[in-house]
Parts: sequence; C-alpha cells; structure tokens
Amino acid sequence: MRKGFTTGSCAAAAAKAAAYMLLTGTKKETISIETPAGILFHADIVDIEREEDRVSCSVVKDGGDDPDVTTGSHVRAEVSIQSRGTEGDTSGSPGLKRDYGVVSGLRLEIDGGEGVGRVTLPGLDQPVGSAAINHVPREMIEKEVAEVCTLLDFKGALKILISVPEGEDLAKQTFNPRLGILGGISILGTTGIVEPMSAKALVDTIRTELNQKKALGMDYAFVSPGNYGLGFMKEHYHYDLDKSVKCSNYIGETVDMVCAMGFRKLLLTGHIGKLIKVAGGIMNTHSHEADARMEILSSCAIRAGAEIDTVRRILGCVNTQEALSIVKETGLLKETMEVVLERILFYLDFRAGGRIQTECILYANDFGLLAESTGAREMLEEVR
Repeated sequence: MRKGFTTGSCAAAAAKAAAYMLLTGTKKETISIETPAGILFHADIVDIEREEDRVSCSVVKDGGDDPDVTTGSHVRAEVSIQSRGTEGDTSGSPGLKRDYGVVSGLRLEIDGGEGVGRVTLPGLDQPVGSAAINHVPREMIEKEVAEVCTLLDFKGALKILISVPEGEDLAKQTFNPRLGILGGISILGTTGIVEPMSAKALVDTIRTELNQKKALGMDYAFVSPGNYGLGFMKEHYHYDLDKSVKCSNYIGETVDMVCAMGFRKLLLTGHIGKLIKVAGGIMNTHSHEADARMEILSSCAIRAGAEIDTVRRILGCVNTQEALSIVKETGLLKETMEVVLERILFYLDFRAGGRIQTECILYANDFGLLAESTGAREMLEEVR
C-alpha cells in the first residue's frame, strides 16, 4: 500500500518554499525536505502569493492509501519578515530553540491561522492557548526554514503562519472537538510519513485522550469501545457515554495505558457483542484478530447450567442478539451474564496485574442491562 505524508511534512515543505521565495524573490514551484523518518518528500507548491515582505503558498496533503480526512486539503504557510536584523540581533519575535547550524541572530515564530485548531484543555502536546501544531512538526518547520536562512545568510526575524482553509470543517470528522482543540485540525506527525491504515495512529489517539483526562485530575478512567449504547447509558445511568475514552478494539492496550498513567480505577462499558470476546481473554476485539463469540457464550451458558441442546443452538447463531434470545428461553440469561461478567473482570484484572480496580457494565439492544459489577454504579455516582 502507498504511504503518504503528514500535515507536518506538508507544513514544513510549504514554509521552506515560502521562505525561499521571500528571501530570494524567485518563484519556487517544487521543494524537497527530509522527513524525520529519513525519507525525502518532494512537494509541488501551489497557491503562490508573493509580496515584498510576505509570501504564502500551499502543499496539497496526500495521505497515500490511508483513509485520512485531511487528504486533498491545502496546508498553507505564510512567511513574513518581522525584522531583517544584523549579526547578534536578538530583537523581535520568540526565537529558535534548537541549533540547526544557523547564522547568529535568526528568530523564528510559528503560529496557526485559519483552520488550525487552538488548544483549550491541558494534557496535549502543546500548552493551552497554543496552535495545535505538535512539537515534531514545529521542529521540522524550524529546521527547513533555518536551512534556507543559513543558505541566504539571513539574520533577522521571520513569522511563519500555518493555515488549512478547509480545516474547520475537517475537524468535525476528527477527535479534536473531544480533545478540546477548537477551530480546526491539528498539524501532526512524528515520522513525517503516513502509514496506511495505521493502528498506531488510533492507539496514539487513545493515549492522548487518557493523558488529557489525567491532566484534568481524573483518577478514574471511563472506557468504551464506541458510542454504541449511548441512549441506554443516558437513560439507565444518566451518564453521557461520549465522555468515555473510545478504545475501539484496543481494550488490552488501553488497560496497559491506564495502568501506566497511574489511574486508580477503570470502568469498561459496552455492548455484549464486543465485550463477550474479553470474557475469553481476547484483548483485541477486531474480527480479523479473533471471534469465538458463540464459543465463549456457550461455555458461560454451560457454567450457568445450560443443557447440551441449548449449547448447540447457540453455536449455530451468527450474532449475539440471536444467541441471547436462546439463553433467555432457558431462563438462564441472568446466570449466564453473571458468568460472562466474572470472566471479563478476571481478564481485565489479569491484564492490569492487579494494579487498578476494574469494573464493567454490559448491555444489549433488545435486552437492556445484562450485568454490572459491584462497584460500577458507585464509580458513575462519584463522577456525577
């Protein structure tokens, strides 16, 4: 599958091209940068606007074969001269923090413009009030612009404004509003490269959300595979499921992160169709990783007293709703769900190594609440 380049790479390339055009007066329609991964990015430069003390241009984001909502967006950099400076001049805007072999006196200020979000909550890569341009993209921008300034012996101050005209609308399709990043997308990337269908990107998002909860002073982690059951949780527990960290299929890795970050308790809530797998010790619940839903449910039903004919019928089901209907016919639904819950808690606690208190709530569309652990309701009450 074809790799792509991050918004951070696009921003760095656009900023380098704009700086070159600003300081040489020469139009530049292609530019190359080296990504942190060591892979060269050869970018086409579009949307060029040139003035005497200000140049702006864009790089069109190409996410490769990854289904990235930012693919096709225009990552724009405007570079303007704040002061031309002389050797040793430290006036002007905040300066370069790293040594890139630049001439003395160079000052670079990086900020976000239209379509780049602003951080409003703690626990993220950048402090509250800053543009959501993460530290690696900032370093990439500094490095590439400093290279141009060194080549052309520029000793003054430059302001670099990164914008994404489509960013505010695109942000609605990302986690940014949940994270308290408002007004646009984030400029991201640690390697400069987009890996297709990156599981790492999703796990990194989970880690970011948990970090933010911890930074806000929470010592309970509320986790759910998704928003499935949103209405049920509001009606029965008066809890907005949207406030939970969405772990998708990565339940095991989420438990690891919760423990490593020092949370004291974990509450996992979810639909039986997803969490039944956890009752069998399956910590990545994606169907490509493992299934065994009917096998696990059957074994739990046997422990609750089900007959062999019931088990055969369960094993012939294609979804958990159908299987639960069969269990309910036997009058063993409550007992079976208690066994399922017991096994889920066992494997959560096993994964956590006993370092945290684990709780769980199980539900299903047509059956409502199936089981809840002893301390689950208490945790929700304390949060409220």
